[in-house]
Amino acid sequence: MALSITSSIAISTSTFHSSDPKPPQIGSIRVLERPYGGGVNSSQRRTLVKPLNAEPQRRVSATIVASEVAETQEEDFETLAGDLENASPLEIMDRALEKFGNDIAIAFSGAEDVALIEYARLTGRPFRVFSLDTGRLNPETYKFFDEVEKHYGIRIEYMFPDAVEVQALVRSKGLFSFYEDGHQECCRVRKVRPLRRALKGLRAWITGQRKDQSPGTRSEIPVVQVDPVFEGIDGGIGSLVKWNPVANVKGHDIWNFLSTMNVPVNSLHSQGYISIGCEPCTRAVLPGQHEREGRWWWEDAKAKECGLHKGNIKQEDAAQLNGNGVVNANGTATVADIFNTQNVVNMSRTGIENLTKLENRKEPWLVVLYAPWCPYCQAMEESYVDLAEKLEGSGVKVGKFRADGEQKDFAKRELELGSFPTILFFPKHSSRPIKYPSENRDVDSLMAFVNALR
Repeated sequence: MALSITSSIAISTSTFHSSDPKPPQIGSIRVLERPYGGGVNSSQRRTLVKPLNAEPQRRVSATIVASEVAETQEEDFETLAGDLENASPLEIMDRALEKFGNDIAIAFSGAEDVALIEYARLTGRPFRVFSLDTGRLNPETYKFFDEVEKHYGIRIEYMFPDAVEVQALVRSKGLFSFYEDGHQECCRVRKVRPLRRALKGLRAWITGQRKDQSPGTRSEIPVVQVDPVFEGIDGGIGSLVKWNPVANVKGHDIWNFLSTMNVPVNSLHSQGYISIGCEPCTRAVLPGQHEREGRWWWEDAKAKECGLHKGNIKQEDAAQLNGNGVVNANGTATVADIFNTQNVVNMSRTGIENLTKLENRKEPWLVVLYAPWCPYCQAMEESYVDLAEKLEGSGVKVGKFRADGEQKDFAKRELELGSFPTILFFPKHSSRPIKYPSENRDVDSLMAFVNALR
């Protein structure tokens, strides 16, 4: 059943001559002849910005025609998403800003989603930008916020966590409790609740989600949807629309766009960071790793969401989540297998058990413990297959053991499985396997590990 949202807008107007300059519009910036601003002073910005958590503004004034028009819109956003599926990010951004005016804002995280601000600028329409300051961001991110404000001549509308809630969390569980019991509680206090307050002052918001960012949770996001989790001004499910203009854009195309348009970027990107969040929960990724592997790396691979986009996780998937992934009742994932090549031996439970018991093997073994649904296992598939080809005839056997579902407890207990993928080397002279200590999973690094031990 298609979801729809109904809104009513009253516009009160007066006339102007076509030769007059374009009248000012309500928003967080005034469109300037010069592309990046500098002509908007702080007092102008304050009068143009409506706080995100302000009371709803039912009337919007614009200089268009000499009459008062009442318009009622009912929009089928599933149909609209289909119509815009092949549209460019610029076209989608323009449609979003045109439709919602001052009741929509761009959610800016301080990473490559600065592309959204550039697309908004290119539309020539006024736009608003907000960001969540958790109090735990990198210094580079704070500097980047300031650079973006100066570059575009805007003021970012920051949202902060409730001080009392943060104080209670830290006093009861410490500053780094998320390393012990997961990131969800901290994210709920520092990110989700401030976001909820921000969105209660809007009718729509714009995110930088892409389908290729997180195969486990974002692969099916549409370019526009009724937000399944958060509420807007009017309250209730269906009162907020979520736009994802770059949903169908690949990560490398985003970076080509930023480079071409000479857009400022967070200096952390040059240090190997791709997905950027809070400082304690973000680190650089290495060659062969998926971009989301730099977030909450100590946790399982499946649920790499902080709660801001919780609606991406399907209810049936969430109900079946078993530690490291989505599984069926029999404990197996409903995705195609990986590492499929004649040079990689597919090991059974009995086979891996026998391998661990042998103290004097005829040849050493390299075995990956994996789950086919894991995006990080998928990201290293090409490297591992290439490595197996290079090791063919070298005296080193290469294998794989699927360690999710019913095999997960065994793998944790007997094979030192921490998270997927885990790579083990079984030397000729010892029954005890050696765990690959690095997260650099390119062919050269894996080969160096093998050569050092065989």
